[in-house]
Amino acid sequence: MRPTAIRRTAVAATVMSLALLTAACGSDADDAAGKDDGKAGSASAKPADTSGAKAQTAAELEKASLAQGDVKGHKITKAGPADAVAAADVTADKAACDVFGDALMGAKAGQPAASTQRKVISEPQTGGDKESDDPAEAFKAAFDITTTLATLASYDGKGAEETLAGLRTAATDCASGFTLTAAGSKQKISKIAEVPVKGGEEAVAWTVTVEADGEKTAMKLIQIRKGTTLASLSSLNLGASGAGGDFDMPTAVIDAQAAKLA
Repeated sequence: MRPTAIRRTAVAATVMSLALLTAACGSDADDAAGKDDGKAGSASAKPADTSGAKAQTAAELEKASLAQGDVKGHKITKAGPADAVAAADVTADKAACDVFGDALMGAKAGQPAASTQRKVISEPQTGGDKESDDPAEAFKAAFDITTTLATLASYDGKGAEETLAGLRTAATDCASGFTLTAAGSKQKISKIAEVPVKGGEEAVAWTVTVEADGEKTAMKLIQIRKGTTLASLSSLNLGASGAGGDFDMPTAVIDAQAAKLA
């Protein structure tokens, strides 16, 4: 990759990274009025006798949220008030894709009764900061850090099922791409591809390709439902940016969160 391309990729990826890092929903106490997310349940979930199920409380969600030490080789912190971005600040040029954009940026989907969020950042690999004569390899080594926003949201009744069903529908309808505006930055989502994942009672994940100035950046979006609670994990690795660079699913984070929901 040419140095100029690396710079463009770094800028584009950093913009998405900043949007990802700042699109954190705080606890339910920080919930602000946003756009109507009823569209999240536009697709009917499979029939289930959960209409009377109660959402978990904020205190219960805190216990189920990731904490430092839960994922080896990762730093885990709570998202603070300064990280919050309302769902109204995340928009898509296609209405059908709006809910997917919200989830990708870490905004709450639907109308949860309570929610929490954590920032999970992988620690750099030993020796990854060594200098390289190849600019592309040097960039990849320096930024080989995966950042994940882990959001837990709990819903009354079938809210979690309906929210996940709506997200699945949006991913299908928007698989060929759409334009997303988040934190004031406009980005092109060129592809959404489903990838296998396990966890909870339902689980689904996607690799999302983001394009800017001819360069590509991959993001991961994972959803895990357990009862009335939905875990949403959105991940980005700057080191994998450029020329369609992909990165591994944050398996350790996924497994740890699924285990805490069990």
